[in-house]
This record gives sequence, structure tokens and C-alpha cells, in this order.
Amino acid sequence: MKMHFCIPVSQQRPDALGGRYTLYSVYLDGFLFGRVRYSQLRRWNGQLRRVFGNCLPPFPPKYYLAMTTSMAEERRDQLEQYLQNVTVDPNMLKSDVFVDFLKLVQLDTFSITTQRASLDLFLPDGRSIQAEILTSDTAERVLEVVSHKIGLCRELLGYFGLFLIRICQEGKLSVMKKLADFELPYASLRSSQVENCKVGLRKWYMDPSLDLMLMDCRAAVNLIYMQAIQDIEKEWAKPTQVQRQTLEALQKEDNQTKFLELTQEVRHYGYVQLDPCTCDYPEPGCRAVISVGKNEISCCITLPDNRTEDVVFQMDRVKCWQVTFLGTLLDMDGPQRTLNQNLELRFQYSEDSCWFWFVIYTKQAFLLSSCLKQMISEKMVKQAAENPEMQIEVPKQGKSKKYHIQQSQSKDYSSFLPRKCKIKTAEVDCDLGTLKEEGL
Repeated sequence: MKMHFCIPVSQQRPDALGGRYTLYSVYLDGFLFGRVRYSQLRRWNGQLRRVFGNCLPPFPPKYYLAMTTSMAEERRDQLEQYLQNVTVDPNMLKSDVFVDFLKLVQLDTFSITTQRASLDLFLPDGRSIQAEILTSDTAERVLEVVSHKIGLCRELLGYFGLFLIRICQEGKLSVMKKLADFELPYASLRSSQVENCKVGLRKWYMDPSLDLMLMDCRAAVNLIYMQAIQDIEKEWAKPTQVQRQTLEALQKEDNQTKFLELTQEVRHYGYVQLDPCTCDYPEPGCRAVISVGKNEISCCITLPDNRTEDVVFQMDRVKCWQVTFLGTLLDMDGPQRTLNQNLELRFQYSEDSCWFWFVIYTKQAFLLSSCLKQMISEKMVKQAAENPEMQIEVPKQGKSKKYHIQQSQSKDYSSFLPRKCKIKTAEVDCDLGTLKEEGL
């Protein structure tokens, strides 16, 4: 599936020969990823083509004469689409030529030299562990280092991920984004410019029943046990009073296995909860708390008369979704590291044979989109297990895993659309039965 790359702006800079060049600000999931020139991307495209041949998306042509404003804008759009489309192939995402270039972009943009460093990793129970890394280590590499330190089985790395997490007032937790395998946690943390931001280790799957896959590894059980306790304390998971009393008793006994078995029955266990946001149902401006997991989007909406209403959308009835940037950009010559994020995610939903759009206004729109994609991936894997004649390839943290699905059934189903500024991301039409890759 395509990644949330966008190039909202470009800047003219003087070069050493007295001329000028264009510097493109590339954002990933709403955060500044790096700044890069057309010539750098063009050389990178040539390197990729020598490895992967003509399966790459088209690259914008080079102009030998001065570009008009419309030509410059068209090139920016084309480069943006190229970055989105080149990330579709999981084999390319794992290749050295892909990863090494993006590492250099991040290091150069934030003026980071490769050297040894200590990185504090935030665990679900609030403790931190210190990992000795290189500043140029990717999230995939840092996860391997941490897993070795805590004894997490290497074959289970795909069930976990590194996240940018913000500790808010009163100890509340806000998950900002999941770091992509090729992102540099040291650079991401340094460039985020967000107060009380940490790199955290959390499980990364939306189907709570997948806990069963981890039960033979003590370190993995410890991690999901700590996260389960945290989710209950933060009220992401919502046990009944009887369930809470039983869970507290099991926690006092440190009976992790029984505790995790019972959490499977707890409402919203294993879900990701967003910060309070607003939606357009039943009218624009209604406050909402969004939880996503277990193949559904659960919304607790505060109505105009202050009553609350729970609305649940099943993913198998979601056709597609799109993220739209509504805000403005701050001074790009300053220290800005993120967009002035005013984002919406809207998804098309089927009810009583009619399609309608449900709109959520949240700065975590990209995180929500990533969660929806993860649920689709898990659904595809489950379908593949039930139908061995299908073939798909789903990238995991760590090694890629191959499954079987008919190529004609592969479908991309999210999009990122411009409103006040031209920004686009991957378009995904969400039909869980048939998934097919499409362009913008």
C-alpha cells in the first residue's frame, strides 16, 4: 500500500554558481521527513531502475530550459506521486538502494552526523530502556537492538513497532505516528519539535486475537501485558466492573496468561484511541472520541444536547477513505518540523444500501489511516490463510512475509486530497473482499 508522502511546498535557493535550484520539503505522515533536490531524486530513480528495471513508476522529465510556474507546480505534483507510488512494492522498501538514500536525506536535512548515541525507548509501563545505537540506524535496526536487549524473539518483530508518543497533561498518552522501517528514530525525535515527545515500543496489530501468536515468548508476553494494563489505566480499554475486579486480582497474582485471556473479552481491548476530536455527525462540530481496532471504527460522539451516542462502523462496509489537509503552512524558512496540522479523514460507508461520508477532524488523521490500512492487511492475511490459492505480499516490521491472493484482487483504498494546499497521498478504495492497487 502507498505511504503518506507529500510535498506541500518547494523553495528556491541560490547555488554556488550564482544560479538557483528548487528544494522540495518532503513530509511523511504530516511530519517533515527531509528536504531534497530534483537532481538527487533523479539520480536515485536511476539507481532504483538499475536494480528493479521498468517496474518503477514514471519519473518527472528533466527540463533544460527555465520552467514556468505551472511547469514547476506540475513537477512538484509528479514528484509527490512518484514517492507515493514507489513505496507500493515491499521488496523495494527493503532494498539497500531505497533505504540508504532516504537515510542520507534525513541526516543531511537535520545536519546529523553518524555517531554512537544512546536512545531512550519508552515502554508501555512508563519505564524507559536505553539502547546504544548509531544516529543513522533505521527504526527497523533500532527495533532489532531493543528486541535483543529485552529478549524478544526475532521472528516476532513484525508484531511490534516504534512510535512517536507524547506524554500530555495528567499523564495522558497521545500516539503521534508509527515510524516507518526506513525512518531514523534519532532524527525523527530530534526534528519533531513536540514537547514531551518520546520514541515508544508498542505492539502493532489491530486484531487482539493475534496475542495468541506471542504467548510462547516471555518478553513478548511481558510487553503486551504491560500495554494491556496501560490501556486499561488510560481508559482506552473499558472493562466492566466485574471484569475490572477480576483483572486486578490477576494482576496482583502476576498471572499474565489469565489476565491476557480475560482482556480478550474487554471492550476496546487492543484498540488505538485518538485524542478528542470533532466530527460532522449528526451535525458539524460534534465532539468525538475515536477508537479503532478489531475490524471496526468506534465513535463516542457528544451530541449538541451533551448526551453521548456510540456509533460503530464495520470495516467490511467501508468502501474508501481520504485524508485532506485543511490548514496553512507556517514559515518554511524557520525551524518548522510539522505542517500546521488541520486535517480531516473522511470515509465512505454503506448503510441500508446507501453510501454516505463520515468526516473526522483530527491531527491524528494519518495515524488513523495507518490503523485502517493495518486492519486491511490483517484481513488479507486471514483471507490468504483460508484460501491458499491467493497470493499477496504484506510488509511486516522485520522480514517481509509472502501470502497468496489473486493479483487482480489487489486494491489500494486511501487517499490524501488537497483543500487549501495541494497535498496528495495514496488513494485507497476499501473493499475488504477485493483489494486492488489504483493510481491517484
